[in-house]
Amino acid sequence: MVRDVGGLLKLPNVRETPLYEQMSGGKVRCGICEKRCVIAQGEVGFCKTRINIGGRLYTLVYGDISSLSVNPIEKKPFFHFYPGSRAFTVGTWGCNLTCPWCQNWDISKYPPEPFKANYLSPEGMVSAAVGERCQGVSISFNEPTMLFEYSLDLFPKSKQKGLYNTYVSNGYMTVEVLRMLQTAGMDAIKFDMKGDVEAVERYCGADVEKVWRNIREAKRLGLHVEVVTLVIPGVNDEDSALHGIVQRHLDSAGSDVPLHFTRFYPAYEFTDRPSTPIETLEKAHRMARDEGLNYVYLGNIAGHRLENTYCPRCGELLIERYGLSVVKDRINLTGCCPTCGLAVPIQRKML
Repeated sequence: MVRDVGGLLKLPNVRETPLYEQMSGGKVRCGICEKRCVIAQGEVGFCKTRINIGGRLYTLVYGDISSLSVNPIEKKPFFHFYPGSRAFTVGTWGCNLTCPWCQNWDISKYPPEPFKANYLSPEGMVSAAVGERCQGVSISFNEPTMLFEYSLDLFPKSKQKGLYNTYVSNGYMTVEVLRMLQTAGMDAIKFDMKGDVEAVERYCGADVEKVWRNIREAKRLGLHVEVVTLVIPGVNDEDSALHGIVQRHLDSAGSDVPLHFTRFYPAYEFTDRPSTPIETLEKAHRMARDEGLNYVYLGNIAGHRLENTYCPRCGELLIERYGLSVVKDRINLTGCCPTCGLAVPIQRKML
């Protein structure tokens, strides 16, 4: 129970959210993510970032920036969206899932302290992005829907300066949120696909079908989409699980949407797990290509040849990468393979 409610409402990082339902007894139902928390007065939801004050729902983290850096867009990873560009990237606190392997647990597993917020206005973020000569902005590190309300104000301002807008997400937002983000100016979204139905429910406390639904909806909305599976020993590395992800990816995203298989390293509550064998990732890559996916990548293995983009028709090396850097980009100005002329779906112009 939060006691200094009056003090909270005076803070720049506390703003009313546009998506909630008022219920009997002063409770509210949050409409931001698919947990759809019912929150009593003075209490917060599962993610700890939204609070019921007087029968209204407020975010506690509007512009409360826990992490900030300038990143290559390849770090997200986006491999088919403005390759070689840089994104001004921020995150906040909290998360709506329970993944025990979280790589950013030091911010995602901690609630905000609104009276100690490190506030950065949307105008300030855009100015900083321009000052750092970035081509876009990205909401990342922890789950970006924690900054949903902030994004609605940030993205139009970013677009006015000619910047792109991206999300690096677990994909567990409601459809209404996804549509509002697209309307506000979101250009691209990376979805985490954490495993099959059982694994996602057991480890993440979520319904994976909602993520696949959002992948389909993001494609329908015209957003640039890429999908990432962190392959974790004992969680989602069995052939049946990997094959299921590949099949669902084909059905929901299509053969041209990039699918990344990335290597797990021990973290948070999974420090006793081994890193993913490279052979497992290579097997997943072969499986995906054999099933008809055109652009499949391995990640967290600097220097591996399967970080590169190859023409799916003639096999020509199109974009050579090393870790997070683009070493060579051979796709010509028409967006086609220079050898066979196949059109390659890589976004280089503002949507």
